[in-house]
Amino acid sequence: MTIGQERLERRMARGCEFLGSEVAILGGAMSWVSERNLVAAISNAGGFGVIACGAMTPELLDAEIAGTKALTGKPFGVNLITMHPQLFDLIAVCAKHDVGHVVLAGGLPPAGSLEAIKANGAKLICFAPALALAKKLIRSGVDALVIEGMEAGGHIGPVSTSVLAQEILPAVAADVPVFVAGGIGRGEAIAGYLDMGAAGVQLGTRFVCASESIAHANFKKAFIRASARDAVASVQIDARLPVIPVRALKNASTELFTAKQREVAQALDAGKVEMAEAQLQIEHYWAGALRRAVVDGDVEHGSLMAGQSVGMVSKEEPVADIIATLMAEAAHALEKRAA
Repeated sequence: MTIGQERLERRMARGCEFLGSEVAILGGAMSWVSERNLVAAISNAGGFGVIACGAMTPELLDAEIAGTKALTGKPFGVNLITMHPQLFDLIAVCAKHDVGHVVLAGGLPPAGSLEAIKANGAKLICFAPALALAKKLIRSGVDALVIEGMEAGGHIGPVSTSVLAQEILPAVAADVPVFVAGGIGRGEAIAGYLDMGAAGVQLGTRFVCASESIAHANFKKAFIRASARDAVASVQIDARLPVIPVRALKNASTELFTAKQREVAQALDAGKVEMAEAQLQIEHYWAGALRRAVVDGDVEHGSLMAGQSVGMVSKEEPVADIIATLMAEAAHALEKRAA
């Protein structure tokens, strides 16, 4: 083992122990993409796959977890969205299958959800987009955090990964394992965040074009062709509609979303819908638009959610090769630092 590999193993030890994996790389939960095939492939390659529950019903999640278990004997997690109307039923499904790690995304855990997840012995991972929130989550009993910068794909916050890492890691990394996400495409960046105190990292965009990913060939082609500047954040057109920006590749659907927001805002004006219903309509729009692109291959009118690291995705290759490359790059970077 080289000095670099030894250093990398030492720095990832805490994250690996927490996840039960060989390398401390979480698969980012991407709706329609992070399903049984990709999740099992990431876990089988030594990483930690995470099922994107998204808008799934409890019955669908039940089948997806069972399907993943049929493909891997390694640990994997499930990502649940806090605003899902059947959140507690989904937590029960995870418990039924003895899922060891649950990731809660999309805001503060609703009352009772944290206790429900931990009651079954599962470890709870939450997203912390700000230092105050990170501290609050740790006080409430969260087992680990993901800090995700605006370079990520899908729903994003306003602060970059490098700034969040500098602000949050020194303050809380000693208390709980912290995984850094958003814009990570090479091992050198992984080494840098581990040096800053991260227990590991989370990558989504880098795995979309894995051979094991079921994303449509058109979807993968769009990723391989794209550069970092093609992954743009959606624009909010009405202050009353608290639309969380979404990062995706520019296409005709970018304009369609602006039109959808206008339509929902007009319905609000006319008193035809309540605010909660308006927000749900926006969420459902994204779920449908993403499915059109990922599953049906409609890359013009579907949503091509991608992080800015998309420019580093250059070919379709097996998950094991992606992870091996990242680990070699990280070890080499740590080796150079030892010189």
